[in-house]
Amino acid sequence: MTIATGSRHDMAYIEEVTFGTTPATPPFKAIRHTGTTLGLSKDAIESEELREDRQIAHYRHGNKAVSGDINFELSDGSFDDLIEAVMCGAWTADVVKTGVVAKSFTIQRHHTDISKFIRATGCCFNSMSLSIAPNSMVTGSFSVIGKDLTATATAITGASYPAATTTDPFDSFTGAITEGGNPIAIVTALELNIENGLEAQYVVGSPTTLQPPLAKSTVTGSITAYFDDITLVNKFINETSSSISFTLLDAALNKYVFTMPNVKYNSGNPEVGGPGAITVTLDFIALYDSGIASQLKIDRS
Repeated sequence: MTIATGSRHDMAYIEEVTFGTTPATPPFKAIRHTGTTLGLSKDAIESEELREDRQIAHYRHGNKAVSGDINFELSDGSFDDLIEAVMCGAWTADVVKTGVVAKSFTIQRHHTDISKFIRATGCCFNSMSLSIAPNSMVTGSFSVIGKDLTATATAITGASYPAATTTDPFDSFTGAITEGGNPIAIVTALELNIENGLEAQYVVGSPTTLQPPLAKSTVTGSITAYFDDITLVNKFINETSSSISFTLLDAALNKYVFTMPNVKYNSGNPEVGGPGAITVTLDFIALYDSGIASQLKIDRS
């Protein structure tokens, strides 16, 4: 008996033309990943009927919910389609901004050691998070909401699977962070979250969701830095607008630049937990900026 292992697991995606329908002879693209929870759950519908023997006689499965996360290490060119999907925009001249275009995908999980496939259709990318910390790769996670899921031993007829990209993951040793237009070299962590507010939409007659409509785009995050000055704290106290930009650079000089020209801080209290160095964590929200016509702009080169 062969037991499936994570070391032999791969993932791939194809954009759908019709929500919930995998295109014929799909040219899948690989998803580089470090783990996933993408799967199916169902509501339970239990009869409320009262019986003299006290027992439950009727039980059904209810609405289907396809959801989960895809965890990854960010690398150049590996996730551009998925970043575009989360931003609901389009790469134009190597720039993507927050947009209003909803896309859906079929995502396939392949357990190659047991030759089994799990396919989720109607997958919409609800959020993306990025985490930058000292002495580590730049990591992230996509959150997905889907329509339906099947498990099978049969590959899709005519499907093709080009090789995944081989670019190195970005790390925390290169690149730069600026705050208010000034370089800041005392940051110990940076988190970025892009949320689309998608929710499953159910109707009578079907246990699967309609295509979720786009809600407000919310871009939030946090900066944690050593406490050596009150400038950032005062920006929180005085509700001062600022800006944040960070550049990720790999050994081949490929880079992404994330620019948020209009941010406000929601916290900024230096907390003391012992005799060591004090840090301050500043949660922020990125707001629309007329200069770039977006709350967030991502450049690639």
